[in-house]
Amino acid sequence: TTLAACSGGANNSSNATTTAPQAQSEEKADKSQELVIYSNSVSNGRGDWLTAKAKEAGFNIKMVDIPGAQLADRVIAEKNNAVADMVFGIGAVDSNKIRDQKLLVQYKPKWLDKIDQSLSDKDNYYNPVIVQPLVLIGAPDVTEMPKDWTELGSKYKGKYSISGLSGGTGRAILASILVRYLDDKGELGVSEKGWQAAKEYLENAYTLQKGESSIVKMLDKDDPIQYGMMWGSGALVGQKEHNVVFKVMSPEIGVPFVTEQTMILNTSKKQALAKEFIDWFGQTDIQTEYSQKFGSIPANKDAVKELPEATKKFVDQLKPQDINWEVVGKYLDQWVEKAELEYVK
Repeated sequence: TTLAACSGGANNSSNATTTAPQAQSEEKADKSQELVIYSNSVSNGRGDWLTAKAKEAGFNIKMVDIPGAQLADRVIAEKNNAVADMVFGIGAVDSNKIRDQKLLVQYKPKWLDKIDQSLSDKDNYYNPVIVQPLVLIGAPDVTEMPKDWTELGSKYKGKYSISGLSGGTGRAILASILVRYLDDKGELGVSEKGWQAAKEYLENAYTLQKGESSIVKMLDKDDPIQYGMMWGSGALVGQKEHNVVFKVMSPEIGVPFVTEQTMILNTSKKQALAKEFIDWFGQTDIQTEYSQKFGSIPANKDAVKELPEATKKFVDQLKPQDINWEVVGKYLDQWVEKAELEYVK
């Protein structure tokens, strides 16, 4: 229940799915067909592992790596000449974009009773397999951790790296700052104080370039970066790979917890296959193995019980920030556009 805010409040669902996709649900899945999955959750070996694991189960999947901020727009742009069969990885805000374009098929996976259904679309146009806390981590030898994203710019100029606003993590952190300053009379629904906080945070950060790692920079003694933005599973994998324990910022207000959703496109001719794949991917044993391999936090409650101790310890020090994702969805693209034009160096 503490993660309910991550669902994005799916109150605009439509039952306007055409009869053709509904009829497809009766078809038998043909595993010999290639299932094309658009995903922003491919990096750090996740895509390769999932492709290989799915092959063991008889699936032939092709994961196409697309940054989270671009994925929904790509699907919408291709709706008349669709390539993808399904999507995995984006959160509720971007999932709602696709849903509201009437491009998704309603589906209740076989594991739906294993998850907090407030994290799904209320009409099951999308359902999550992973929950991700977004955090700031510090090098093991730092003597102090910042208390909040909002004090980074003033106290830690040039000492922290952030992900660019083209990706889902960077956008979610920016949103987690701006939603604290909502003001109907302010620019794009945010007060002047809120925009000043965003300006300070962005202008004094080092924005990671393509191919750069916040963890590598943070552990480099000759690099001034001591802190880095990271999603939960990335931090946990980094700890394991480098045999260290990172410091983790735990703001009093909490940190954004975002979901990685699964959804089926109604433009696909392989909907039965996509449903079978989702049933397989979200089941307890696969989610347990996936989380143990990549440090992720499964939405599947039975898989959560099997989490490694390091993951449990990491999660226990964090609490979810209460974020109105419906408001975020209304403004996020405009917030990012303003920030990129005015604040990002």
